[in-house]
Amino acid sequence: MLNNTLLYSLKVVIFTLIVSALSILLVKKIAIHVNAIDIPNERKVHQKPMPRLGGMGIFFAFLVGYMFFGQNTIRMNSILIGSFLILLTGIIDDINPLTAKEKLFGQLLAALVIVFYGNIILNRITAFGFDINFGIFSYPITIIFIIACMNIINLIDGLDGLAGGIASIFFLTIIIICLFHGTTAGLEFTLALIMLGSTLGFLIHNFYPAKIFAGDSGALFLGFIIAVISLLGYKATVLTSVFVPLLTLAVPILDTFFAILRRLFHHKKISDADKLHLHHQLLGMKFSHRTTVLIIYGVDILFAMASIFYTLSAEVDIYIRRAIYIILFILVFWFVNKTNIITEKQINFKREKLKTHKKK
Repeated sequence: MLNNTLLYSLKVVIFTLIVSALSILLVKKIAIHVNAIDIPNERKVHQKPMPRLGGMGIFFAFLVGYMFFGQNTIRMNSILIGSFLILLTGIIDDINPLTAKEKLFGQLLAALVIVFYGNIILNRITAFGFDINFGIFSYPITIIFIIACMNIINLIDGLDGLAGGIASIFFLTIIIICLFHGTTAGLEFTLALIMLGSTLGFLIHNFYPAKIFAGDSGALFLGFIIAVISLLGYKATVLTSVFVPLLTLAVPILDTFFAILRRLFHHKKISDADKLHLHHQLLGMKFSHRTTVLIIYGVDILFAMASIFYTLSAEVDIYIRRAIYIILFILVFWFVNKTNIITEKQINFKREKLKTHKKK
């Protein structure tokens, strides 16, 4: 039985990977034709104009994968409608940049479809022995959760292969958990398989040196599907706690959290862009582009493994599992202390040193 499931899983992933990899070839031409080009500037890492709209290729593979392997349900219909709305928002932004409020409006529409048409709702949280029921607040909390996931992936999408790789690690983690739990009949399992293949096919063209970017169309779509799979998995008790998918995405979540703190400390708008994200810090430590991405992959895989361990090791004392996460977060905060990811202290130090040198 397990062998049949593994063969089926492999077939879905390979099929969607091929569809995605081939469709990206056409999407690159479309992006150039409609002038969906990412032009380098002072806060971007790449050095030459790059076509965007990679999300179109990922979405097309997702759609074809659903046609062959998906099921026609109200929940799936809501996911398709929401996906289309968020993809359309991203495509428009990739061609002609939207304001933050306009993008938020598109994200809100997609989230509303999931909550009120698909009835996919986060109504309670259980973790580490605690159980909190949200009651009437379930609806706004779910909407905020979906929008947050989209923006978290969008913010981490700063280097070749970064967002796609982190998303792939997430989808693979969900697949592994479902396989071990024997819950492969659920929609979250099918979606994770389809999205893993679709994202890996895109990574063939996006890993350093990239030939195309995901753009907002890709980053927002990936974040949207990650949110939906998380909600589905938790509702079906596959993930045992909503913190499992959140901790699998610990790297982009922490990067977003630090970015918000950094901008608040310096009295800037939260939506203001800068070059102080996690990947910028690693690049500033003289790591190469490729090595930086691989380091972030490695840390994210550690969190993913800890999440799998949390769901599968019921016989292990809960204090041991807590200790694993505490150790990981200590490592993260050690990194924060050694960099200027929040305080910009290193930058200010360099400026002061330069001023002193000039005075002399």
